[in-house]
Amino acid sequence: MLTKVVQFIKGFPGWLKHRIHHKLEHFSLEELKKTVIEGGFPLLLITLGWEIIEDVLFPMIFMFLGSCVHPVFYAGVPVSWALCLHWLAVPVLWGLWVKYRKTGDKKDMNTDS
Repeated sequence: MLTKVVQFIKGFPGWLKHRIHHKLEHFSLEELKKTVIEGGFPLLLITLGWEIIEDVLFPMIFMFLGSCVHPVFYAGVPVSWALCLHWLAVPVLWGLWVKYRKTGDKKDMNTDS
């Protein structure tokens, strides 16, 4: 049992380095270009749609909550403009879109037919 723990501890830095390198490969310029080319119009819609939600809908929700529930919610209006959640929301929405598209309709999204 102890030898397995020692082997794990000795191999952990190499494993961690490999995992980090693998994750960072997805941020290379070639991978990003490939994703944009493959994603096309749906990726553009997801990005622009989230921008509208973040800059218009969230402040409106906070204004409504500030007027109907408690005035402290008015503080959320400038926070929703200052806080950027693109790094989290767009990849999550894109992942959901890819998952839906794979299990749903198989026709090409770039054609009208």
